[in-house]
Amino acid sequence: MRNQRRMRRLARIGNKSGSGLNLTSLMDIFTILLLYLLVNQSDTPLEPPKDVKLPDSIVETKPRETLVVTVDANQVIVKGEPVVSMEDVLANDRGIIVPIRDRMVEIRESSIGLGAEEEEDKSTEVTIMADRKVHYSVMKRVMASCTAAGYTKISLAVNQK
Repeated sequence: MRNQRRMRRLARIGNKSGSGLNLTSLMDIFTILLLYLLVNQSDTPLEPPKDVKLPDSIVETKPRETLVVTVDANQVIVKGEPVVSMEDVLANDRGIIVPIRDRMVEIRESSIGLGAEEEEDKSTEVTIMADRKVHYSVMKRVMASCTAAGYTKISLAVNQK
């Protein structure tokens, strides 16, 4: 009889489920992780190509998303598309580099479709990512080409110290 009572007691204890997995804490952790990733996704800096070494500077503002012109030792790239080689740029001493101006005008005209003032202001911004070894005279001509295409707000990309 004593054994039976003991067996019943053990059976009752065995039927109760022990500690279960608390899903509330786990869901809180995943929610916080998801929010963290969503907030920090848009703060990614503008990454230059591997063959372009930007000059160093002390800057506090982060770059905005604009049209990007990349100038390296071999070529000039507008919005990821090679436009003109550096040999052609150096061979022609005119103030404006015509292929760059033409490509930028084409991009600007295709982006102005809404006609809103904010979009038009945004479409006049350009960021130039130039290798630190590119000569100033070339940079001056690239900036003049951007201005001739209607891009009046020019920013130079640099490495933040």
